[in-house]
Amino acid sequence: MSESDLTPTDTAAPAPLPLRWYVVHAYSGMEKAVERNLRERIERAGMNSKFGRILVPTEEVVELKNGKKAVTERRFFPGYVLVEMLMDDESWHLVKHTSKVTGFVGGAKNRPVPISEAEVMKIVNQMQEGVEKPKPKVEWTVGETVRVKEGPFTDFNGAVEDVNYEKSKVRVSVTIFGRATPVELDFSQVEKV
Repeated sequence: MSESDLTPTDTAAPAPLPLRWYVVHAYSGMEKAVERNLRERIERAGMNSKFGRILVPTEEVVELKNGKKAVTERRFFPGYVLVEMLMDDESWHLVKHTSKVTGFVGGAKNRPVPISEAEVMKIVNQMQEGVEKPKPKVEWTVGETVRVKEGPFTDFNGAVEDVNYEKSKVRVSVTIFGRATPVELDFSQVEKV
């Protein structure tokens, strides 16, 4: 037996196992803290190779504060954090025992099931849409009754006929002198009844 028989001819390292996405349940309102805590623990444990991205699904919403438009961030899956990771006992323990984490969603107690890349992409796209075009905090539906709270039709009630989210306007049918009259108003001028 020669020495060449003992040395492996294939010196390529085994392909790294793919990272998968898992849903982690966190205390509601503590999602950003969980993200921070996880990043710190991963760094301290030297487990960067077992973890990828950590996402707190948020979207930007427009709300009116003191008559001015303000863009704020809203979590659209409160209490959940998405973690891209290689699932093994060590990484499972690191996440499970992170402060403000209650556990994983789906699968057996100690063997969570990953979510698909397609589901993650839907969430990422929703986050991106929120950045490009923030949603109003209040959503209006055609036919719902609203009260006008400012302008010449203050204290009149009417039915929503049309909603224009691009311009933040709503067309409301208000009854004036016994006739239904369509009036275009800013979102800030109406409220739900």
